[in-house]
Amino acid sequence: MKLSGNTILITGGASGIGFSLAKHLAQNNNVIICGRNEAMLARAKDNVSTLITRVCDVADTDSRGALVEWLKANHPSLNVLINNAGVQNQRDFNSDPRMDTLDAEVAVNFTAPVHLIAELLPSLKQQEKAYIINISSGLAFSPMADVPVYCATKAAIHSFTLSLRHQLKSSNVRVIEVAPPLVDTGLGGGTRSAGAVSHMMVSADDFADETIEQLAAGKEEILVGISIKTRQMGDAMFEIMNNRD
Repeated sequence: MKLSGNTILITGGASGIGFSLAKHLAQNNNVIICGRNEAMLARAKDNVSTLITRVCDVADTDSRGALVEWLKANHPSLNVLINNAGVQNQRDFNSDPRMDTLDAEVAVNFTAPVHLIAELLPSLKQQEKAYIINISSGLAFSPMADVPVYCATKAAIHSFTLSLRHQLKSSNVRVIEVAPPLVDTGLGGGTRSAGAVSHMMVSADDFADETIEQLAAGKEEILVGISIKTRQMGDAMFEIMNNRD
């Protein structure tokens, strides 16, 4: 993938790995970040003045539709979509599975990216070269039991990405999956699964550096850190990762 001269949209780009990717990519590309929190978007722009920001809740039909129309009118050269926005909730079905947040977690992590892809695909197909980059997780292959819905949505994104890549293989749109490891961000409200604390955590900037290096190398499936092992071992990693002893 050529990593210069692109117009890139990163959902959830105001913080965490989204912002680290935006910061790195903004050096040689036009980068648009969107998110629900206007203050966080403003803070991101204060840090990287060239970023273009847009308030949008990608899980809300009207908000997402307004984003798509705004992109068509103001950034018709958009050729890279990075579906990064995500939420993670711990759920204990023995006590409180927190079902009041279930639909939102599924929407942000899975159905919203699918909708956004469908809505932007006609525009992406008009570009000479275009890319859809879906952020899944190493947990798509071997889940952490205390964030079961998050892991399930990331497994769904992995499966969907494989099928989408197959469907678009004869088009000008390449479909790429990025599976982060445990990254030092605020995902999950600053809490981390007890079974994962002993596993290698990387910084958001180190994750972005490695991801961009693999993008430049033309990889369609990008695995970073512990995600390499979870991809290779799958369910065999489950007991190791979820062992509380």
